[in-house]
Amino acid sequence: MYKFLEQTVDGYMTRSVRTVRRDHDLLELSTMFETDDFNSYPVEDDGQVVGIVTKFDILKCFAFTPSQILPRYRDLMSRKIRDVMTPEFIYVSPDTRLTRVLQIMVEHRIRSIIVLDGAEKLVGIITREDVVAALKATARD
Repeated sequence: MYKFLEQTVDGYMTRSVRTVRRDHDLLELSTMFETDDFNSYPVEDDGQVVGIVTKFDILKCFAFTPSQILPRYRDLMSRKIRDVMTPEFIYVSPDTRLTRVLQIMVEHRIRSIIVLDGAEKLVGIITREDVVAALKATARD
């Protein structure tokens, strides 16, 4: 367990990350979620990360409200990612310790965190599964 205290994001992050654009619609996004089995995607614009969009962001669109008892599926699925994404997102760097990542995930109840380098360019994403893999790997040593 003590070895886990020394581990950083760089050793466990997912490096090949698919991104989406703000002008994708929710139907395209839901198909990507289904195909890739991811829980979130970084939203990029001209090579810059401008937000994050999650499965929960789609679900929120379909929540019942007093004024909207029956959501209009077709209208909602044609909405753009820019309308539902989270533009203020938490990110870490590759040299961030996994103990900090774990703390952030628990504190903010998030499943994945974007990883940006010093120039704020996307280099990966760290997920709960990645942290669990690190815990498992370091517990064996």
